[in-house]
Amino acid sequence: MLLTHAADLEGQGRSEDDLAYLRNERQFTNFLLCELPIGDFAFTIVRQVMLDTYHFLLYEALQYSSDATLAAIASKVVKESTYHLRHSSHWLIRLGDGTQESHQRSQKALDAQWRFISEFFSTDHFDETALANGVGVDIEALEKQWREQVESVLTRATLQQPEDAPLAASGRAGLHTEHMGFLLAEMQSVQRAYPGLEW
Repeated sequence: MLLTHAADLEGQGRSEDDLAYLRNERQFTNFLLCELPIGDFAFTIVRQVMLDTYHFLLYEALQYSSDATLAAIASKVVKESTYHLRHSSHWLIRLGDGTQESHQRSQKALDAQWRFISEFFSTDHFDETALANGVGVDIEALEKQWREQVESVLTRATLQQPEDAPLAASGRAGLHTEHMGFLLAEMQSVQRAYPGLEW
């Protein structure tokens, strides 16, 4: 839905498939956390809690966007996001407050991924313009809510929140980890092997 809306706003005749399958690595502006290889179950759950919390709060706020299409998408997505957040949070509490091994794995996963969260809340002129026009959200307010919710889950999971650390690169600026190219190669392989294929 988001890619379809983005293509419509762009007005250059591209479709959601063009945006998903025909852009190169530098044209993607995702969070670096989303590119990391799948680790063990604890790694996956820690990442999901951080992203699910972010997505839930983001879409909850975007329901009030001045962009009617974006607001409608957010209203649909926030319902699903509520379920995802509840699911991943319950799993992290079970792992963190479970056996010694599950606790250690969860803490290790949290320590390894925490440095990536600073990217969630870095802003640029696009964010500022979107907020000023009523399209986007207040990232500062979102960060406050995110930290409160995540801290609550970590406390219940008996996990120690790591210290914040700056990132040297930003996926939002098109600077990616070495993993991104492999992800795109797999995701785009069919469309690139059979250009113009529709399904």
